[in-house]
Amino acid sequence: MNLDNARLLVVGAGLMGAGIAQVAAQAGHAVALFDTRDGAADAAKAKLAATLDGLVAKGKLTPEAVAATLASITPVAALQPADLVIEAIVEHLDVKRALFAELEALLPDDAVIATNTSSISVTALARGMKKPERLVGMHFFNPVPLMKLVEVVSGLGTAPEVAQAVFDLAGRWGKTAVHARSTPGFIVNRIARPYYAEALMLLQERAAAPELIDACLRAAGFRMGPCELMDLIGHDTNFAVTNSVFAANFFDRRFTPSLVQQELVDAGFLGRKSGRGFYRYPEGAPALPAVDLVRPTAAQLVVHGQGEVAERFAAALPEAVRERDSSWVGLSVDGHQLCLTDGRRAAELAHGAAVFDLPLGATGDLAYAGDAATAAWLGVLGLTPRAVADVPGLVVARTLAMLINEAADAVQQGVCDPAGADAAMKLGVNYPAGPFEWLGRWDRRAVVALLDRLDQHHRGERYRVSPYLR
Repeated sequence: MNLDNARLLVVGAGLMGAGIAQVAAQAGHAVALFDTRDGAADAAKAKLAATLDGLVAKGKLTPEAVAATLASITPVAALQPADLVIEAIVEHLDVKRALFAELEALLPDDAVIATNTSSISVTALARGMKKPERLVGMHFFNPVPLMKLVEVVSGLGTAPEVAQAVFDLAGRWGKTAVHARSTPGFIVNRIARPYYAEALMLLQERAAAPELIDACLRAAGFRMGPCELMDLIGHDTNFAVTNSVFAANFFDRRFTPSLVQQELVDAGFLGRKSGRGFYRYPEGAPALPAVDLVRPTAAQLVVHGQGEVAERFAAALPEAVRERDSSWVGLSVDGHQLCLTDGRRAAELAHGAAVFDLPLGATGDLAYAGDAATAAWLGVLGLTPRAVADVPGLVVARTLAMLINEAADAVQQGVCDPAGADAAMKLGVNYPAGPFEWLGRWDRRAVVALLDRLDQHHRGERYRVSPYLR
C-alpha cells in the first residue's frame, strides 16, 4: 500500500486539524478540510494564511511556497471521498464511531481512516466498522507543523500494511514516526506519567517545595520542571488524563492520581489559565535563595566507586585517593560519606553522611539529604547543593528510575521497542534523552536497587520493578 499521492480529507478544523492540513499540503497533497461548524474550515484556512504570511515576513518561507500550500487546501461543506481521511475531532468515543460509520458509507474499500486520538483505544474505535483493518491511529503532537513525532497506533484489527503505509507517509511529511500498540496512553502519555507523579509524591511527602523540584529537574536537562509544566497544561486537564490512564489500566496503583493535585482542582487553582496553581501568575516560581559555594577543607578525601560520577569527583579532586572497588559511589570526607543515592536514606548510613541526587547536568541545582557540611563538597563539581527531606531516591534519580521503569514495561508488553520509546519521549515531550539512553548512562543494577528500596519504603505496588528491566 502506498499513500504518496493520496487525496486527503481532514475532518476537524481546530488547532490540530488545521495543522495536519498544513503539513499535508506542504508535502504536496491536495487536502479537503471539513468541519461540522459553519464557517470553521474557512476560518481555519484564513488563520493559516495569516500565520504563513508572518513567516514570509520573517524570511522563513517564500511567497510562492505559501501560495502553493494555501492553493492545496480546500474548505468543503460536506464529507467527500478520499484515499486517506484523518480525523481530529472531539475526544469522544461515540462521536468518532458515528463519523467512521458515515465515512465507510462514502469511501472506497481501499481508503484508509486515521484517527488523531491521543487517549481513546484504536481497538475500541474500530468496533462496529465494516472494515476495521483500515483504521489506524496517527497521533500528532501540538503544534503539528513544529513537533516531529507521530505515533502510529495499531489496534487489534489494524492491518499491518495500513500501519506501515501511514508510518512511511509520516516520514515523507518530515515527521519521525514510531509504531505503537493501542494501549492506554500509547507511548508518550503513558511513559510520561511518572514525571508528574513523582513530583506530586514528593510534595505529598513534604520533601521539597515545588520551585526546588522544578529547579533540580531543569538542571538535569528538562526544559520545564514538572510543577511549572502542570501549571502550563492545566491541573484540570492533567488530573483528568491521570484519572483516565488509572481507570484504563484497571486501577493499577502505579497510576494512582494525587491528592495534592485533586486539592488544586477542587480549589480552582488550575495553573496559568486561572492565575494560580503551584505558583501565582504572572510572577511564576519564586527564585531559590543564593548558596555561597565556598570550597570546604578536609584532611582526607577518598573517591569511591566507578562510573561517570566517580570520574567527575576524581577530575575535580586530583589529590583524592581512589577506591574503585567500593560498593558505593561518591566521596569520603574525613571518613564521612557523601554518597550518590542508591535508594537508601542518609539516616541509614553512618553519622555525618549525606546522600546526593543523580547529577546529569554539568552545573546547577542538585538535591541532597543529610549532613550539610558533607554535602557542601558537591560544590567542587560546579553543583549547587539544595537540601530536601531524607526521602529515598531524592528528586532526579527517582523520577528517571520511574520513567525508565515505565518504558521498560511498555516494551515488555509490546507497546513499542526501546528505540521507539526513546524517540517518542525526546520528540513528543522534548525530554533531554530517552529512557533507554538514560539507562545506558546509569548502571542497570543500580536502577533496580533504587526502585526496590522505594518499593520497600512505601510498601505498595507503585514502585514494583518491570520484569523487562529486572
